[in-house]
Amino acid sequence: MHVVDLLIKLLSFRSITPDDDGALSFIRDYLPDFDAFWLNEGGVKNLFLSKVFDDKGPHLCFAGHVDVVPPGEGWQSDPFVPRIEAGKIYARGAQDMKSGVAAFVQACKEAEPGVGRLSLLLTSDEEGEATHGTRIMLEALKEKALLPDFCVVAEPTCEERFGDAIKIGRRGSINGYLTIRGKQGHAAYPEKAINPVHLIAPRLAELAGKDLDEGDENFAPSKIVITDIRGGMEVTNVTPAELKIMFNVRNSTKTTQEDVRVHIEKLCEGLAYDLRLTQGSYPFLTDRNSLIVKAIGEAIAEVTGIEPKLSTAGGTSDARFMGAYGIDVVEFGVVNDTIHAPDERTGIDEVTQLYEIFARLIKSIMKDNG
Repeated sequence: MHVVDLLIKLLSFRSITPDDDGALSFIRDYLPDFDAFWLNEGGVKNLFLSKVFDDKGPHLCFAGHVDVVPPGEGWQSDPFVPRIEAGKIYARGAQDMKSGVAAFVQACKEAEPGVGRLSLLLTSDEEGEATHGTRIMLEALKEKALLPDFCVVAEPTCEERFGDAIKIGRRGSINGYLTIRGKQGHAAYPEKAINPVHLIAPRLAELAGKDLDEGDENFAPSKIVITDIRGGMEVTNVTPAELKIMFNVRNSTKTTQEDVRVHIEKLCEGLAYDLRLTQGSYPFLTDRNSLIVKAIGEAIAEVTGIEPKLSTAGGTSDARFMGAYGIDVVEFGVVNDTIHAPDERTGIDEVTQLYEIFARLIKSIMKDNG
């Protein structure tokens, strides 16, 4: 089967999180010479496929998800009946991320004998809470001593043209909930009230858009971004009893949750306030000199003629779970410009080249130098 035919088949599965709609069983059957390990929990299916060439070389893993977000409205055609037009394939999941899955499944199927272990880690719980997906599979693989040395997560990473960006890390995400407490009163008698808006206003510059570090060659500064402010009763003659502020910090490896707490506590010194911080993901970074970074960069340049930049921009992905185990992980996939949108699409040439890059990467990492 050609990689484009494989992609069209995968796109036909109505695999809305957490239902894989049979996609994982299809992939298992498509790779019959790979050993299969299933881990199903909380209505989520996870599949680990591996093939050992010998025990002398590294363990290279490709990871991805077959689940997609609901299609929504505004499509020109059925989002689960792939449509080809002007060199593009239209369907939900075309970019995020069945194109990547198709490319590495086909590359693994056709991989020539080498050294080490080749594997695929697939889940149906990436677009949801990710509670029962890659995270628990990695826990199980650690118990089995099967954690990979290198991993490629085939999320769509390219920005303007295919081959222009590899992600070598991701920022973490810290959510903040700050409540400034005051005393409700009449707007005509401000001296009898304690207005929390007035209390925080002179200090707002140290909160709104504040950089908590200077960033570096890998990460932009960790910035406090206010996402919501509310207080009062939506009337003009009553001052509020409290003001609630919500914010987010996409943090680099230079700023921790504790750093955020210390900054807010110093900012609110002398005020009556409550602060709650939560962290949904943690930052990670793969060394620029890692074998996987260099090898995939070389493969991209050979296939596309482009020297990709190394990026840590964007939101979170399952690569964060890999980073937590010290696995050298990169992300690389097709152009990201229509994910989660109506008429999501990807280029046939991009998928074909992605498969070629992954095939070269496998050969490079798993070559027998003996």
